[in-house]
Amino acid sequence: MDKYLEESGYKVATDRLYTREDEWVKVESGKATIGITDYAQKQLKDIVGVDLPVLGRTYRKGEAIAFVDSIKASAEVYAPLSGKVIEINESLQDDPQLINKDPYGDGWIARIEVLNIDETKDLMKPEEYVEYIRRRAR
Repeated sequence: MDKYLEESGYKVATDRLYTREDEWVKVESGKATIGITDYAQKQLKDIVGVDLPVLGRTYRKGEAIAFVDSIKASAEVYAPLSGKVIEINESLQDDPQLINKDPYGDGWIARIEVLNIDETKDLMKPEEYVEYIRRRAR
């Protein structure tokens, strides 16, 4: 069962790392699952479409890996780590609002094979991301 911290009405899963662009990454055995945070999905509001990454393609850390379209805006999703896409969440094609409903679960975007695990040192721990939200939510 996932555990969460909360700040200003936003959930932050405690088993992931975070970027300043509001992506999360969960690293397990050299592979990483990527998605956008509860904060990001609430800022976007109702998500109406997702352009998923290319299966088998290698993305560099910081490179746009996906696009999320909402009634409010369109947002790029950046690769939090360099890696090769080994799985995409095709369920988002039919139901992009899975990101709104469950950003840390069924709303994941892609899984990658991590190329450089040292890149995780640049990511925020859950407590740091909570503080990052706190500063922006004022």
